[in-house]
This record gives sequence, C-alpha cells and structure tokens, in this order.
Amino acid sequence: MRLSTKGRYAVMAMTDLARRQDQAEGRAVALAEIAARQQISLSYLEQLFARLRRKGLVVSARGPGGGYRLAREARDTAIADIVLAVDEPLRATRCGVAKGKSGAKGCMAGGAQCLTHDLWEEMGRQIHGYLASVSIADVLDGKLKARGRKDHASDKATEQKAGEMAAA
Repeated sequence: MRLSTKGRYAVMAMTDLARRQDQAEGRAVALAEIAARQQISLSYLEQLFARLRRKGLVVSARGPGGGYRLAREARDTAIADIVLAVDEPLRATRCGVAKGKSGAKGCMAGGAQCLTHDLWEEMGRQIHGYLASVSIADVLDGKLKARGRKDHASDKATEQKAGEMAAA
C-alpha cells in the first residue's frame, strides 16, 4: 500500500478538525490552528483542504471566525474517503492500469502480472475495506484500540479452544 504523507496528514487534520469543531459547537476551525497543533505546514494543509473541499468532505467559511467545518458528521466520514480525496490510491500492487480492453497492466516485462500480484491486490482490498469501515468518530472515540484488543482476545480464545480440542 502506498500511503504517503498526503493521506496521513489529511486524516490527522480532519480528525483534529472534527475534535475542535465539536468543542467549539460547530464553529469553523482555522487551518493555522490545525497546522500548529498537528505540526504540519500551513501551505501543505491549504493544498490538502482544497482537495477535501472539492470532494465535498469539508466546507469553508470566509471572514472573521472563518475556517473549515466537516461537510457531514464525523461518524459519516470514512477514513478511506479522506485518503482517496487527496489522490492517494489504496493499492498495494506495483502494477499500473492500462487503457484498453484488458484493464490491468502487469509489472513484469510485456505487461505480465507477477506471481504475487493477487496477494498484493487482495491485501489492498482488505486495507481499503478496513479504512472504509472506520470513521473519524471511531478514531476520536478510541474504538480502534478496543477493536484491536477484542480481535486479539478472540484470536487467543480460538487458539486455546483449538489446542484443547487437539489434545482431547
């Protein structure tokens, strides 16, 4: 998966925006405030927020007290939407996409796909699915940490039951 600083910073900034917007009762949040808190260049954030605005994820307000607000509720904004809005492809293969009937262009000589292509393609789909299932609200509410612990605990219990059945 290729997730550069564009995608990371956009998610960080949008999460910060959601938190501050809640605390300020819906007031627009200035990018300069987000830049200072998240230690991200203001000019870089301006570029990212222009893309986020074009994709309908944020709305801007001009004038005194101006800044940005989420276009929809934090619970309705998926992390995948943010990453895709700043032109970050959610794919793990190194293959390109060819124009024409075949659709895919492989990474090997002559456009052939490598032996592990399907592995990386499926991993990219899994990552996209995960990021699409997580909202800004999930991040702010700390649900990801709990989700991971639950999954880990479930895996341990399954392993233990499997071990007990094998021993019986």
